[in-house]
Amino acid sequence: MSTKTEVMKKVVRNFGLLLCAGILSAVTLTSAQAQNAPRVGIKGGFNFSNLYVNDANSENTRLGWHGGFYGQFLSSEAFAIQPEVNFSTKGSRVTQHAGIIDQETKYNFSYIDIPVLAVFKLGTVAEIHAGPYWSYLVNANVTSNGDLGNGSKTFDRSNFDDWDYGLVGGIGFNLGGVQLGARYNYGLNTIARSSLAKTMLGNSKNQVAQLYLSFNFNARGNDNGYSSNRSTY
Repeated sequence: MSTKTEVMKKVVRNFGLLLCAGILSAVTLTSAQAQNAPRVGIKGGFNFSNLYVNDANSENTRLGWHGGFYGQFLSSEAFAIQPEVNFSTKGSRVTQHAGIIDQETKYNFSYIDIPVLAVFKLGTVAEIHAGPYWSYLVNANVTSNGDLGNGSKTFDRSNFDDWDYGLVGGIGFNLGGVQLGARYNYGLNTIARSSLAKTMLGNSKNQVAQLYLSFNFNARGNDNGYSSNRSTY
């Protein structure tokens, strides 16, 4: 990889971290100054993750989970900004059939995800989420099970890029103080760093479909988070 490419990747990562830090600070300031409590809470659910090279697909999906915190600011009845901090498991599951030999290999990754989403509210019933995300790799390992033996391969976190980034899109449906939603995370960064990882995964990137429930701590009864005077999403 060229020096110019490395510099550009560092610029993107640092910009993302600064942006997230600024948004989280703004959320804190807004919370302290607002007359009504802003929307803030916890969320979690299932991940259906995979790795792709050129075209995203649903083959070799690995089931995982995610959970974390979210908040909204600059909120109106039609729009808001929603940053989140989530722990998320990702990766892929590859099954190989060679004659009478069956072998399954699992690529297991754990990230801290920080999406920063524009929220477009469709009344009080639903909302559209879209925006970028940045992720920090916490842990990585590769395990195999099958006719050729069980165990872990010589992979660890150092074989993969510390950072990932991409795009997020989804929809949420509001049920009182609870939101039921679905999202898709499309990674833009090649995750393999070492020659060993590149041999196994090439230019693979992360992709994750998510189903989640979120709980608004500031919801009032069944009003979907709205006060009598204005939106408190």
